[in-house]
Amino acid sequence: MAPQTGSIVLNNGDSMPIIGLGTWQAPKGEVGAAVRVAIENGYRHVDCAACYGNEAEIGEVFADLFARGVVKREELFVTSKLWNSEHAPKDVRPACEKTLKDLRLDYLDLYLIHWPQNFAKEVEGNCSFPRNDDGSMRYDVETTSAETWSAMEALVDAKLCKAIGLSNFNSKQIEDLLTTCRIKPANLQVEVHPYFSQAPLVGFCHAKGISLTAYSPLGTGATIDGMTVVGNPVLAAIGEAHGKSAAQVAIAWLAQRGLVVIPKSVTAARVVANRDVDFALTPEDMAKVDGLNKDFRNGWGGPKVNRDGAEQPRDGLHPLYPFTQPGVAF
Repeated sequence: MAPQTGSIVLNNGDSMPIIGLGTWQAPKGEVGAAVRVAIENGYRHVDCAACYGNEAEIGEVFADLFARGVVKREELFVTSKLWNSEHAPKDVRPACEKTLKDLRLDYLDLYLIHWPQNFAKEVEGNCSFPRNDDGSMRYDVETTSAETWSAMEALVDAKLCKAIGLSNFNSKQIEDLLTTCRIKPANLQVEVHPYFSQAPLVGFCHAKGISLTAYSPLGTGATIDGMTVVGNPVLAAIGEAHGKSAAQVAIAWLAQRGLVVIPKSVTAARVVANRDVDFALTPEDMAKVDGLNKDFRNGWGGPKVNRDGAEQPRDGLHPLYPFTQPGVAF
């Protein structure tokens, strides 16, 4: 089945469409139109998050499309994410309920812990960025991932979420959670694109029965040797042979690896084109794209800061920050 109409089966038995619409950095006033175009042109998967700040606008579009019969709720797969400031067990359900209210839904198909590191909770609602007097992030270093996960499991029990999962966790953090969880994570969402193939983490998750979603599948501006992913001549040449663009080749490469892919755009033509990947890459094509990998991570969970004379991830001092833990390769 072509990726544009295909789906994977999660470990709870539900189907998740392979191609979804990402909504990160989709500005208010534009994201609703992009969601409308996507669903009217066949998308049945929308990826959201509380910290994106646009769930209420997306919810207005959902409500209108449901009311007009463009799509039924049960035909749409909606993902959202628990923000870092809401990890304390008592805050998890209210955060989810706020997202459901904003999205005008009764349940989520998938709810992810957005990042492993915890922020202190500062304000009402489901997303805050608390700061210390010196401008650094104010953290919660007491709540454990196991405690947060237990509260996530309770959301499944309450039928507020059909499946739960993780985002931006490393392999050790996932392994640790698997030793204590009652409900196994259904999905891990991480950065994956031709410059950052994440092959070890993909293999790890698939071996554990955890599906993987690729965010920033077009690199979000990642540049190597002066070339972005969508401007890479290797991808362009492969695309020319198939009558497709470099972006469509990158999306197809991810889908053929068994990943769910959530490209983001607010440009109507690109939204439609990103799902138009009904073609198969040859083994030679796949190998050429594999060869572009440089283990180039573009997203670090916030801006880098100068610390001890070097540029370091903002949250790198948090004990649960996933990308700089000693001895953890992926």
